[in-house]
Amino acid sequence: MNSLSIKKFLIFSLIFSLSVSVCQAQSFDRPPAHRLQNHSRKGALRSKTIKVREPKAVEKAKNKAEAKEKKDKKAYAKSVKENQKHSIEIQTPEVKERMKQNIKNSNASYKAKKKNNLSRSKKSGRKYRR
Repeated sequence: MNSLSIKKFLIFSLIFSLSVSVCQAQSFDRPPAHRLQNHSRKGALRSKTIKVREPKAVEKAKNKAEAKEKKDKKAYAKSVKENQKHSIEIQTPEVKERMKQNIKNSNASYKAKKKNNLSRSKKSGRKYRR
């Protein structure tokens, strides 16, 4: 009898050990992800601003064009002022005074108009923000 119970116990333990290994093979646990994949997944959660650089020649050309444009604007403004001064200088004294007064009046009216437009836009902006 004793040998029969030992045989039963051995058969039972053998069947149990085989069934445990089969159950492990069908595990639904996720396998650990590769370490590089882990980092990329975490990186996707954060929003990074990626700056795309253009070739150096393109950047240099753009900077050069901007500088030239700035220089041209300054030169144009300077020439306009010089032309205005010259046109005033060649006039008679009475006309000079009248021209200077006209310039002052136009500047004052321009400032008032600009101020009025700004105040109007601020009010309308407040009206539509709500």
